[in-house]
Amino acid sequence: MRENPVAIAALDVAPRAKPSNYPEPFASMVQGRIKRALGDVFGLKNFGVNLTVLQPGAISALHHRHSQQDEMVYVLHGEVTLFSGETSMILTPGMCAGFPAKGAAHHLKNHTDQDVVYLEIGDRTAGDEGTYPNDDIKAEMGEGGKWRFTHKDGTPY
Repeated sequence: MRENPVAIAALDVAPRAKPSNYPEPFASMVQGRIKRALGDVFGLKNFGVNLTVLQPGAISALHHRHSQQDEMVYVLHGEVTLFSGETSMILTPGMCAGFPAKGAAHHLKNHTDQDVVYLEIGDRTAGDEGTYPNDDIKAEMGEGGKWRFTHKDGTPY
């Protein structure tokens, strides 16, 4: 069994090999999002941490909410627009935003001409579901912590 490191340079972590778990056409909608799964490097089981870059024009995710998972973002570099429920606001370096389970649907979008860099932190609660008010997609946390996506009526993609 390989021992996990205690400390690393975050940018030395390779980006996720598969940029998105969404099925098409939704995977293409998050093109320009680059995630480095920092929590996985340390073997964290209770929560995840991603160092995420949004290139100009990119979105963080489809507009969504979780049934069980709490999430938080902390902006390190650049300006990004937060869409939460029906409102929006600009987040700048040093700002953070939190999203409790069953709260308002949310996502980020980079409307600037520079990369945005932020940390995503979320728990890994079993039985979590993702709902997407603006899109015909539903997510369920499956076996082994893998997301399973269906249409809202339950038919597979």
